[in-house]
Amino acid sequence: MEYRTEHDSMGEVRVPSDRYWGAQTERSRNNFRIGAGKETMPEEIIKAFGCLKKAAALANGRICPDRMTEEKLRYISQACDEVISGKLMDHFPLVVFQTGSGTQSNMNANEVIANRANGLAGRKLCHPNDDVNMSQSSNDTFPTAMHIAMVTVCEDRVIPAAFRLVTALRKLEKANEGIVKSGRTHLQDAVPIRFSQEISGWRASVETDIDMLNTSLKPLRKLALGGTAVGTGLNCPEGFDREAARRISDITGKQFETAENKFHALTSRDEAVFAHGALKALACDLMKIANDIRWLASGPRLGLGEITIPANEPGSSIMPGKVNPTQCEAVTMVACQVMGNDSAVSFAASQGNFELNVFMPVLAYDFIQSARLLADAMVSFCDNCVSGITANREKMRSNLHNSLMLVTALNPHIGYEKAAKVAKKAFDENISLKEACVGLGFLSPEKFDEVFRPEDMA
Repeated sequence: MEYRTEHDSMGEVRVPSDRYWGAQTERSRNNFRIGAGKETMPEEIIKAFGCLKKAAALANGRICPDRMTEEKLRYISQACDEVISGKLMDHFPLVVFQTGSGTQSNMNANEVIANRANGLAGRKLCHPNDDVNMSQSSNDTFPTAMHIAMVTVCEDRVIPAAFRLVTALRKLEKANEGIVKSGRTHLQDAVPIRFSQEISGWRASVETDIDMLNTSLKPLRKLALGGTAVGTGLNCPEGFDREAARRISDITGKQFETAENKFHALTSRDEAVFAHGALKALACDLMKIANDIRWLASGPRLGLGEITIPANEPGSSIMPGKVNPTQCEAVTMVACQVMGNDSAVSFAASQGNFELNVFMPVLAYDFIQSARLLADAMVSFCDNCVSGITANREKMRSNLHNSLMLVTALNPHIGYEKAAKVAKKAFDENISLKEACVGLGFLSPEKFDEVFRPEDMA
């Protein structure tokens, strides 16, 4: 491998000649060999850096045209566009477990953009700190990149995937109108419910989660950029924060604004905790829905067996013909991971000391992982399970008419205590509710048939 020599304030460093990063990135690459190079900074963060660096250059070009000249602005913008497109992703090698402020990833972006801009210009025109990092600090750029990435991954991936699942559930709901089955509470038989009503509960849960997630993104739209090192805005020109936020909105096509209080914006990560809480709520509902589906599909002969789910792959290496609810299992494992991530996000956010939180990279990594996993899991679950669910009508009808809780229909006619005696007698003697009720002398056979209509109970 061929190398070139780069330098920073600490001296000279050898850097691979085919890479745009510089001395500070190389130092971090060598000093933090944690995670075997697998837990690298998420591409969503890197692309967000491309957005904010371009926005910062545009803002500086308007406010400080003597320093951010048109020539510098042109080449920095071109380099940033390549970062945003993902073209330069191989030039961002740093792992998550680095400095807690994300300083080295900020410098990675500065060095790559500066060196690429210089390559486009054909001469050494731009400096990583003086030009690409102009009016900024790692302490305000990393939380800004986090917020951009979090809003983007939720709006572009999680919410569309959730709507896709809602659409599939709505279609399933419509296809199963009129089917009455036994309800269940405490995993015990309960009064009847229409299968479409049960599905509507799943659908409404996901719809509610979408609403909560949208609400939680509002605080993330406030950006720390302009606070520089400790929130005072040192070395940042007047109006830069507002202009940069406006430019970020233009570049991303999403609404952002400058945070009013930069001291809060640098040290507190409460917005991320709030938004990840919405992701966790979605994970909790997906866990419940997936568990319901695998319970209802249990069997096929010795379980509930009220629905059939798609047979996507063989379920056992030893038991021929076995089919397992694998999509449900994948969803519930994702839910577990998201719940674990929520603990990490919460703990990381609690570690803001004085003017800065220094757990930001791991917080960003876990948040984005949760969002990615939820989005992918919902698409997979929707396409490979939910869309292929069919109701086993005869099994539902058999279970319904065998349920002792249908005795609830007798309450208005014979009272709660007598109805309880009917249920107990039917259970103890393994006879029907009608036989028990008539045997106890509470109703005539004709009257029982008149008031006992399970399908009407839903």
